[in-house]
Amino acid sequence: AQGHGAKGDNIYEFEIEFLEPVEPKPVCRMTQRQLNITVQKKESNWWERLTKQEKRPLFLAPDFDRWLDESDAEMELKEKEEEKINKMKIESRVPKDPFKHLKKGYLIMYNLVQFLGFSWIFVNMTVRLFILGKGNMEINLFSKMVGFLCLTDSFYDTFHTISDMMYFCQTLALMEIMNSLIGLVRSPLIPSVVQVFGRNFVLFVILGSLEEMQSKPVVFFIFYFWSITELFRYPYYMLSCIGIEWKPLTWLRYTVWIPLYPLGGLAEAVCIVQSIPIFSETGKFSLGLPNPLNVTIQFPFVLQIYLIALFLGVFVNFRHLYKQRKQHLGPKKRKMK
Repeated sequence: AQGHGAKGDNIYEFEIEFLEPVEPKPVCRMTQRQLNITVQKKESNWWERLTKQEKRPLFLAPDFDRWLDESDAEMELKEKEEEKINKMKIESRVPKDPFKHLKKGYLIMYNLVQFLGFSWIFVNMTVRLFILGKGNMEINLFSKMVGFLCLTDSFYDTFHTISDMMYFCQTLALMEIMNSLIGLVRSPLIPSVVQVFGRNFVLFVILGSLEEMQSKPVVFFIFYFWSITELFRYPYYMLSCIGIEWKPLTWLRYTVWIPLYPLGGLAEAVCIVQSIPIFSETGKFSLGLPNPLNVTIQFPFVLQIYLIALFLGVFVNFRHLYKQRKQHLGPKKRKMK
């Protein structure tokens, strides 16, 4: 090597004849203060000395920070073997799950079925939106306002077209609570309960029981926001079951919910507000108690309380997903050297 020493620029070189054969290609690493050359033995055994000549060359000196004699190596090897044995003992105490592959197969199939169901909903609604919207806008060229109203009116049959598949997907979503309850997944129970029961309340109690609500434009927005969210959630979980992480999908799964969850909660709240006058007029689900005071529990009053619970539920899920986003997409902690 060429270097600058006490006598100026010079060519430096050295030659070592090792005691036994070594690998012909050493590993060299240059740092700011020195050159490190690592030479590997051909056979892993202990040498009596480093070089063939019995007297150590004057330019060689041992680095005691890295020095390891035979007794130290034996102790280190013994400790590693004991550590390996202890690890095997601990692993042997943990019972192996005979249903591991069955559980994984079930979770993959569940997420796949939900993904296909919500994909069908999303594609169907998107195609209908463009076809019906384009047709209505062409008919009402004279007035943009009239065209917008007709576009809104084209949403009236969303429930009748999509409801069967939405019923199926949201009924199947009850399994998410069961999966969390029995420990099949590590998802916390409360956010799952809040989301599943909140959606099913709107779907079955509000929309399913009132024909007057089924033709409202708000139904389109509720179903659309729900389906877009699930288009990224279920594929992410499905790939996680087989140990695959696709970074764009991970980013979408933990980012798309930021605008969609508040919008979905707002659409559900609008739906409930629109249903309150209908429930007041029909008296449906209102409970009359047989007592001297003739007290009646009005279902519209229950809905007003539920509106508060709805926004609290949105806050709970928003906070839970925000923590997950920081965990999966936040800056990685640097390891201390």
